[in-house]
Amino acid sequence: MENGIPTLSQSYPMSGGDGPHSYTRNSSYQKAALESAKAKIKEAILEKLDLENPNPKPDLNVYKIADFGCSVGPNTFDVIQNVVEAIKLKHQREGTKGGNNHKRLELEFHVFFNDQPDNDFNTLFKTLPHHYHDHGVFSCAVPGSFYSRLFPRNSLHVGHTSYTLHWLSRAPEDVSNRNSPAWNKNSIQCTNLVEEVTDAYYQQFKKDIGAFLEARAQELVPGGLMIILGQCLPDDVPMIRTWKGVVTDMIGDCLVDMAKSGITSVEKAESFNLPIYFPYFSELKGVIEQNRCFSVEIMEEVKHPMEEMTLSIGFIVSKYRAIFHGVIEEHFGDGVMDELFDRFSRKLAQCPIDFKECQKDMQFFISLQRIVD
Repeated sequence: MENGIPTLSQSYPMSGGDGPHSYTRNSSYQKAALESAKAKIKEAILEKLDLENPNPKPDLNVYKIADFGCSVGPNTFDVIQNVVEAIKLKHQREGTKGGNNHKRLELEFHVFFNDQPDNDFNTLFKTLPHHYHDHGVFSCAVPGSFYSRLFPRNSLHVGHTSYTLHWLSRAPEDVSNRNSPAWNKNSIQCTNLVEEVTDAYYQQFKKDIGAFLEARAQELVPGGLMIILGQCLPDDVPMIRTWKGVVTDMIGDCLVDMAKSGITSVEKAESFNLPIYFPYFSELKGVIEQNRCFSVEIMEEVKHPMEEMTLSIGFIVSKYRAIFHGVIEEHFGDGVMDELFDRFSRKLAQCPIDFKECQKDMQFFISLQRIVD
């Protein structure tokens, strides 16, 4: 235990490999979100990254970048490319302390790809862009939960994470406890309709984000940046009223139907809860501001390019299969995925989602700067 948080968290990686159901082939929705924030990431680095607190060795122009929750690509590569280009541009504009001698040195970048130990790092590094080394970018994997320390103190210049922090270190215990007021019998997610369930999820979220920020506060150099992109809810919109909430509940209904058919057990279906919580914006803001080691430079909503689109059944099924593969197989065992998502596809066809009637969630962009002591 560290700060009341278990050091070993549950691990549910995205679907690996490069097959038709892989995250690699089914993460275009996340890619679109990253594209929408690309200019903001560049702007944050140009305006706020502190080059006066550079490297432990002042004779080297080496910048260290970490992508937390990198998954298997290719989105993480686009992020790193954007960060590297922004640092190079800032370096050209401002140089580093130490005079012209330092400005003439070639910039190099040490990039750390972080995810859980059972993430498919083989696929990640097989698809790593070949030009990285030619441009002074050197990469390595850092397996482990980002809810604990992963790097030495004062060693990172830029940290990034996108669409990760809604994944909790574990589902709250009470939501699977039949004797608890927070027993979440009728859903696999936090719908925000049952106060006790919502509070259990929120308390876990608050602990986890506190641990994430505490770890990053130690790892980033003073003046370094932590950039966070993700999804939350407007304060008056419950998850179940969004199209993503509707989709997740449909998947839960399919699991119940499979239990009734004897394909899985009722006990397994009733005890399954996703370790996922999308906070209200005010909750997110409050937790972020509690950490006194960072100054909040930017915290604002960004528009998702696909927000107004009506998504096809095939797109939705493939997207959620790639995302939920690990957590569903861990709980229900091998061999359930084809049956589950065949049923899910049929249910979507029978009960199409009215995207215009669903309420909108929020995509947020946050830039934090490590306070200089």
